[in-house]
Amino acid sequence: MICVDVSGVHLAQPDKVLFDDLDVTISRGDRVAVVGVNGSGKTTLLRILTGALQPDRGDVRFGRGARITMLEQDPVLPAGTVEEYLGDGWEIAAVATSLGVQPLFGRRTDELSGGQAKRVALAKMLVDNSGSGDAENAHDMIVLDEPTNHLDLEAIEWLEARLVSMSAALVLVTHDRHALDRLTSQVGPSKIVELDHGRSFVHQAATGSSAYATYLDARAERIEREEQEESTRKILARKELAWLRRGAPARTAKPKARLRTANEIVAGGPRDLGVRANDLELGAGVTRLGNQVVELIDVGQRFENPGSEPTTIFHGVDLVIEPGARLAVVGPNGSGKTTLLDIIAGRRAPALGEIRTGKTVVVGYADQHSASLDPDMTVRKMVAGPLREPDHEDKALLEKFWFDATAQYAPVRMLSGGEKRRLQLVMVLARKPNLLLLDEPTNDLDLDTLRSMEEFLDDWPGALVVASHDRAFLDRVADHVLAIEPGGSMRRVPGGVRGWLDERATSGGAARSGAARSGVPSVAKAKKSASSSGKPKASRTGPSASTIGRRLRETEQAMVKAQKRVDALNDELASTTDHSVLAERGASLAEAQIELDRLEAAWLELAEQSEA
Repeated sequence: MICVDVSGVHLAQPDKVLFDDLDVTISRGDRVAVVGVNGSGKTTLLRILTGALQPDRGDVRFGRGARITMLEQDPVLPAGTVEEYLGDGWEIAAVATSLGVQPLFGRRTDELSGGQAKRVALAKMLVDNSGSGDAENAHDMIVLDEPTNHLDLEAIEWLEARLVSMSAALVLVTHDRHALDRLTSQVGPSKIVELDHGRSFVHQAATGSSAYATYLDARAERIEREEQEESTRKILARKELAWLRRGAPARTAKPKARLRTANEIVAGGPRDLGVRANDLELGAGVTRLGNQVVELIDVGQRFENPGSEPTTIFHGVDLVIEPGARLAVVGPNGSGKTTLLDIIAGRRAPALGEIRTGKTVVVGYADQHSASLDPDMTVRKMVAGPLREPDHEDKALLEKFWFDATAQYAPVRMLSGGEKRRLQLVMVLARKPNLLLLDEPTNDLDLDTLRSMEEFLDDWPGALVVASHDRAFLDRVADHVLAIEPGGSMRRVPGGVRGWLDERATSGGAARSGAARSGVPSVAKAKKSASSSGKPKASRTGPSASTIGRRLRETEQAMVKAQKRVDALNDELASTTDHSVLAERGASLAEAQIELDRLEAAWLELAEQSEA
């Protein structure tokens, strides 16, 4: 059954074309993902596919009797309570529990936060389209705009399994690459609709393969081909420029427009090839960081409830954030991840315990509240702040975030959700922080920006603490997990989010006891014990835990660089048959391998010290 057939569709905004001559057909059972940079028109296309918006030209035909529904990024719920909206029954209870909606049943819909409303609307859509749901409410095509936003990791995995099992056509926009790959791999037919600076491409996957992987391969080939064409075009432009400059002196009426165009072509680099020419450069500078960053000693947070017992969010948190730390905060929704970041940033005082912050620490905090941006202020003024005029450094930083000259003068209200998130990051990094706190930084960002952020954070010289539900992002940027467990305890788990998930899979998520609760030795408890007894604690020989942590991180970074050197030399050896080159590269490879082995031995020794 065909749900919707789009032919020759064109839509433009006053300043740009979103897509032109787009053709795509979606049938029941299809899996379709829409990808593109922020502002490319992904949400706009979803609305055209549902009939909520008409294109400027082209045909949109819907199958006879096709029932289509859409989960908006910011859904508006009808008045009443959550329970009245969702109804009752075992199916609703099961879905609501999996999505963390059950505690909201008694709340009025107009009292919900944006994230809570999104989860409630998602629960309603899933129940209506379940195997035991009302057939009159079931849909032939379900359109999802960022469905994983505001879900924790367990809920995302549950949602993926649920969507895979559905027989309706699924059309989605998501920044979650795990979900994107899984939902375009395990069922079919699958396709990716790519929106690229006014152009559109439809990538159809072969049966049993991933449409997302097919799209990545096709895009890489297209960019390479266009770069070759661009190189040829620039050679021709240089020839024409030389010809124009050789013109006779009497030719004062040279074709100035052609001369100017040729100069721009030669000097300006490649035209829009459907990909950002340079990776995102976020290096706005980092203020020098001393040996002490932030230390939490027996920290707890609770909220008072008039007439009843206080609600404890977490308790007994002992944490040393060392220079160069890469920490991911994970836990169910409502477990206190944002509260913990607020405490680390000094925005909120803990109910219990002590916070110690180094004198040289400059905090950069990108929170979730992009709505707090002044909608009438221009982008450049938001970065400069109210006390000064924007300067050339502000301009350069904005350009690195792909805010061109036109966008810099645009009011904030004209920006998409992803562009607002990008603007937030510019504003944070303009302060040149050395402790970077990121609360759900991947929400609303396009895939290109996510990859570039990850590249930047690989080499970020300061300390990083990030709360996110994006598994691919956390895999890349964090090497330890701060896991807030049910009941409010917290553990530091080495191995990044993959290590944490593997541990939960093998142990059923059971909390470790004793010394295993912390990924690094906690000097906080030792200090607390010494101060409470009134007697000086015997000092340990050797470096402190924070010093060991810093050296571990520095050694890990050196190991990564050394491994890249070894890999590069291996590739060079494999690609040449020249005996002199082989001898030279072979000697370099031997030296590089010795250095890598030395670093690995140093890392193991430091790891043993950290456990002592």
